[in-house]
Amino acid sequence: MLTIRQGKRMRDDKQPSAAAGSDLEDMVASSDTGARKPLGVPGKLLVSIAAAWSLFQLWIASPLPFMLGFGVFNSTEARSIHLAFALFLAFMAYPAFKRSPRDRVPLLDWGLAAVAAFCGAYLFLFFGDLAQRPGRPITQDVVVGVVGIVLLLEAARRALGPPLMIVAGVFIAYSLFGPYMPGILAHRGVSLNGLINHQWLGTQGVFGIAVGVSTSFVFLFVLFGALLDKAGAGNYFIKVAFSLLGHFKGGPAKAAVVASGMTGLISGSSIANTVTTGTFTIPMMKRVGFSSEKAGAVEVASSVNGQIMPPVMGAAAFLMVEYVGIPYVEVIKHAFLPAIISYIALIYIVHLEALKANMTGLPSSNPARPLINKVLGFLTGLILIMALSFAVYYGLGWLKPLLGDATPWVVAVLLAVAYVGLLKIGAGYPELEMDDPNSKVVTLPQTRPTVMVGLHYILPVVVLVWCLMVERLSPGLSAFWATVFMIFIMLTQRPIIALFRGRSKMAADIKEGFLDLWDGLVAGARNMIGIGIATATAGIVVGAVSQTGVGLVLADVVEVLSGGNLMMILLLTALLSLILGMGLPTTANYIVVSALMAPVIVLLGQQNGLIVPLIAVHLFVFYFGIMADVTPPVGLASFAAAAVSGGDPLRTGFQAFYYSLRTAALPFLFIFNTDLLLIDVSFLQGIVVFIIATIAMLIFAAGTQGYMLVRSRWYESLLLLLVAFTLFRPGYWMDRIHDPYESVPPAQFAEALGQVEDGSNLRVQIAGEDNFGDPMTTYILVPVPRGDSAEERMERLGMELWVDGDQATVDFVQFGGLAQDLGFDFDQEILEVLAPVDRWAKEWMWIPGFVLFAFVVMLQRRRREKERTAMATTT
Repeated sequence: MLTIRQGKRMRDDKQPSAAAGSDLEDMVASSDTGARKPLGVPGKLLVSIAAAWSLFQLWIASPLPFMLGFGVFNSTEARSIHLAFALFLAFMAYPAFKRSPRDRVPLLDWGLAAVAAFCGAYLFLFFGDLAQRPGRPITQDVVVGVVGIVLLLEAARRALGPPLMIVAGVFIAYSLFGPYMPGILAHRGVSLNGLINHQWLGTQGVFGIAVGVSTSFVFLFVLFGALLDKAGAGNYFIKVAFSLLGHFKGGPAKAAVVASGMTGLISGSSIANTVTTGTFTIPMMKRVGFSSEKAGAVEVASSVNGQIMPPVMGAAAFLMVEYVGIPYVEVIKHAFLPAIISYIALIYIVHLEALKANMTGLPSSNPARPLINKVLGFLTGLILIMALSFAVYYGLGWLKPLLGDATPWVVAVLLAVAYVGLLKIGAGYPELEMDDPNSKVVTLPQTRPTVMVGLHYILPVVVLVWCLMVERLSPGLSAFWATVFMIFIMLTQRPIIALFRGRSKMAADIKEGFLDLWDGLVAGARNMIGIGIATATAGIVVGAVSQTGVGLVLADVVEVLSGGNLMMILLLTALLSLILGMGLPTTANYIVVSALMAPVIVLLGQQNGLIVPLIAVHLFVFYFGIMADVTPPVGLASFAAAAVSGGDPLRTGFQAFYYSLRTAALPFLFIFNTDLLLIDVSFLQGIVVFIIATIAMLIFAAGTQGYMLVRSRWYESLLLLLVAFTLFRPGYWMDRIHDPYESVPPAQFAEALGQVEDGSNLRVQIAGEDNFGDPMTTYILVPVPRGDSAEERMERLGMELWVDGDQATVDFVQFGGLAQDLGFDFDQEILEVLAPVDRWAKEWMWIPGFVLFAFVVMLQRRRREKERTAMATTT
């Protein structure tokens, strides 16, 4: 998450009042770092405890405790201390009410902070005693658990607003009063002792996976982002974006999209992202012709998109590692393409808005260059970035087997040399300063000096990539080493640059570096308060789901409402995810929707023939969960942007949702076409998928915006949407021409298994009983094992069938075998076997799609020429 740089407000007729400016600051603080800034000793204590939290997290992430033999904490103890810090700081930093004092901490809050911290640290303080009586809480345990949950809910209300507190409270009530619930919602209920034991004294509720991920991974990435921002990277990203794009049509809006995307790489808050870049970009957008609402909407759409941008994804990426059970690098790979495509499409939407209104860009200070030189310059920069990526992954990767144990030392020396060299280059250019976006004349910075002055900020990212991709370290340890290098940069960049510029004041420069580091440690911890509280509170929901089975109830509700229609199941799930996500921060948002809605798609999808990888399901609900930050009436990011722009919050929210239709369409597309998530595709296939998907999304944007070369007619917009759908899902049309599967009688299951190629899959529909003994019908995707005969493949599958005429029943399932892992069980009846058939590749359907697109282009080009001719005749 980034800290907020306050900018000046607009001075035109849309200027927000002083109260609006104050409300903006309060909104950002209340959602990000805490609105209270006490003076004197309490203020020093607050920042000291925040810095201590950061140092504690660095300590447990480092190898030092194991090397020195002390300060080693197990995962449960670390989670307990982590939550104790978060609870204490929440009551210290967040006032109880709007009228509560901001410059001092009331005595009551001191008491609440101390009690909450004790309850949070209870598992650490009494770990040995609790281990001796598992599942048998005594009165003291129950009292501490009840007080802890109540104070956690109050901390959530203060730090995150009422929505998450209400959601968690509803799930606690549902757990306790299950027998009194109506109809299908009823369950046998949970006792108070059972509730506290599950939610507070174990690792299935509050101290579950979510807090574990917050402790192990999220804090370090948030701290890394805070240190980057304090070092000057946030300002650098904005200036680079404006220097590259500000002079194009609607350039400030395009720069806002890119700047938000770059800050989204390290930010965990859509509201913080909105205001960090928005205080600079929104006034610029208004200057070139965007209305207040559209300027705010562009910033909201691009900032919320930052939550789907790897590597942080609003901290959801690390939770997906645990919930989906795949490596972090795989999560990044699957999430990368949709995020990039969405950002490219948003830039195109901004371009179309600029064309509609005939906007211009800001005056550029770059030397005038022919178009060919600009293109060559852009391609050179792109090639350099790609070369750097390949050098890190392949070049440094080759060093590891060559140098063995000495590799880290050699890489450290190379990094040090590169760091000093980049500082030498940067010292030859003037320092970056934040311009006033409200001044009468704003000249964009020159691209080359702007880019060159901050190249050393790329090196910590290189360290992160090296540790993740080459060393294959955990995300937490990778972030630790990247943070250590970031700390080194903060302490040394000022004196080294000053030395190169010949105006060194060594003592003062080193002191400034330490002050920046201290501010970064404090900012990182204060940014984490909300996330720490959110993960713990959302853990209550996860605990209630595992204790009461409410997830199955939601599946029943969706099944009844959808009537078993697959598209209706997805639409209802998307709508419920949107509702559940309202008012929740990104991290808590993902925890709630993944716990409640992801199992619904998995269960009902399998029953209706939709079998997709789990990561696709989790990304589906995550995308719709974060759309709540955009959507009125609870679109917090829209309210923040409206406070900056002086526009109407609801109109800003609706406009932002209109711009975000591309983000809402992507989940449906990658659910049915997992190529977009780079699942089971080669490198060359991935490049083709990226190119075609990007073209398709640009066409989709043109269709929804009603403008391409000229303003589109209604039928042209429909044709563009049809083209986009065809490019995204060519398999839909190919399935209508030729069915991808042929039906095989159940009795011939073994023969079908022996005839299809290795590496393919059979789709098998079975009927049996679920885990609760209720009748169930579902589909199973059976990967074909290796083998030269049907009998050998059946043996490798670990299953035997009993065949009676046309019927086939599972007669034996090998314990721990592939069949058992897939979900086969004794006495299940095989209803249908679908075997893949040879047919044309689905990509052939791209040809008619492009032909149809060419037809629309031809229509619009003719109309544009007529309009130009008419204008020329008139003039």
